[in-house]
Amino acid sequence: MPHRYTLKLAHINDTHSHFDPSRIHFSVDNRGKSYDIYSHSGGYARIQHQLNRSRQEAASACQEFLFLHGGDSFQGTLYFSQFKGAANAHLLNLLRPDAMVLGNHEVDDGNAPVSAFLDDIEFPLLAGNMDLSQEEAGKPLPIRGHKQLLDYDEVNNRARALIKPFKDKRLAIVGITLDQMAEIARPDPDTHFIDAIETTRATVEHLKAEGIDHIIILSHLGFDQDKTLAEKVDGISLIVGGHTHTLQGEFNALGLSAVPYGYRVNETAILHAGKHAETLGIADIEFNESGKVTRLNGHNYFMLDRSFILESKDDITTSDYEEISSLLSDHPGIRWDDEDTGLAQIIASQYRPVIEALQKQVLGFVPRNLVHTRLPSKALPHGSEIAPWVCKSIYHETKLMFPRVDFALHNAGGIRHSLNKGELTVADVVGRLLPFEQSLVKYQIKGRYLFEAIESAINSATNNSVTGTGAGSFPYTYGLKYCYDGRRPLGQRILSLEVLRQSITADENGRWETVDRNRDYFGVSSAYTASGKEGYYPLLQASSHWPVEGLTLPSAFIRFMNKEQTLEQELSPQVDYISHR
Repeated sequence: MPHRYTLKLAHINDTHSHFDPSRIHFSVDNRGKSYDIYSHSGGYARIQHQLNRSRQEAASACQEFLFLHGGDSFQGTLYFSQFKGAANAHLLNLLRPDAMVLGNHEVDDGNAPVSAFLDDIEFPLLAGNMDLSQEEAGKPLPIRGHKQLLDYDEVNNRARALIKPFKDKRLAIVGITLDQMAEIARPDPDTHFIDAIETTRATVEHLKAEGIDHIIILSHLGFDQDKTLAEKVDGISLIVGGHTHTLQGEFNALGLSAVPYGYRVNETAILHAGKHAETLGIADIEFNESGKVTRLNGHNYFMLDRSFILESKDDITTSDYEEISSLLSDHPGIRWDDEDTGLAQIIASQYRPVIEALQKQVLGFVPRNLVHTRLPSKALPHGSEIAPWVCKSIYHETKLMFPRVDFALHNAGGIRHSLNKGELTVADVVGRLLPFEQSLVKYQIKGRYLFEAIESAINSATNNSVTGTGAGSFPYTYGLKYCYDGRRPLGQRILSLEVLRQSITADENGRWETVDRNRDYFGVSSAYTASGKEGYYPLLQASSHWPVEGLTLPSAFIRFMNKEQTLEQELSPQVDYISHR
């Protein structure tokens, strides 16, 4: 009797140290009324419960089981700020992934944290296009040759693959991460990342020659680049990805994604599972003998509180609440808050007490939900509602130290979360909103380089005539406003760029004037943005730099909030974006 090549696959990505359930917001229409639903979803204890359930189901059905992590375990919450990668390694070991791919945030602080993580984990970390052949001899924390790392094989010019038995065949898992890593993170100078597509092609060809046809690419490239990878490389069975926080599944009825789960390109299915451990992807997959996916049934699942907050501009009755509860229960992407008590107790006893102390430090009040989106959209034509506040905070706090500051410029990816209505605590800021402890830099720069920097960053964010690094490079400002038209030729897309001329104490009461390309201006940005990464390379033309001593991105926002107490004032739009699509 021929084998049925079936697999139950569970996957997560971009968890960013969200060990606890995350606050979530759905928008629902029912019987002519609109509702906002506020709840919590996911977290490691709930994920562990669902993994245990899936493992049991797979065993009962005589299926193989795989659990994969699509990268970016680091950063994101106070758990990382306080415990770094040690807590991630400990709790991921308890979840028992079969493999994880290296994400860009794993190398935000160089290779040393990766070395420590590798020493602690009990599963393989895949980085098949990470070339360590030039790693300096005698480094205090080397990672080349580590037993838990599957990196680039520079002798054969391909990725080292994880090979697992699969019925009477073998299944290969290949980890491919961003080849633009030096542009968006800070790997050590002796570490290089080889072209993702060429590495994948060479690896797949080798595996096929070895008789291995069932090939999973565990990717940290992002949804668009995964589609490109599937289009350009034949023979990939499945791509399990991360990086762009893409939520796949039938969630349009909840005001969220409508990207199909298991989206196919060139007969290759692509799976992503959102972000922040809010959802877990689970799929039942059947392959033919040659490795092609012939059937894929699955979804991403929110793991919700059984009770939730329901709001509407109309009166809400008990019947309304019950109907919405039934609607959630019937949704194909909803499961509930069952959790693994053992893992929940470990988080509560070993890690949460430190976090709870910071959660008691209230900074102020958020009067309404402020949505953070990296790119402008029809719903938010000026983009993020919180990024301008972050820019305003670093502008004002830097101006107290350096009175001559004309503008603040910051990239969207440095801001990690929307803000919900209610009290804002120190924990919210350093754990969720601005988890990267980035120092600030003031710089002096000619106006012409500002034109170039803003266009270049947007081009990079939107892949408009350039090979971009992801939507995180999109620029937000305070004291500068611009209009970008993506339909125009390269170098001509900034239709207008203005700077706000105001007194030291004035707040949005000055006059806007056109940026003079030959004049010097003084800006403030994070050290990351000012270093020219993610399309901001024109900022490297700054004639002078001054570190803003004692001030970081989160601390500037905290100081600002201690004075403001609320984010109630409306900020005038400083982004005018015309899409090229």
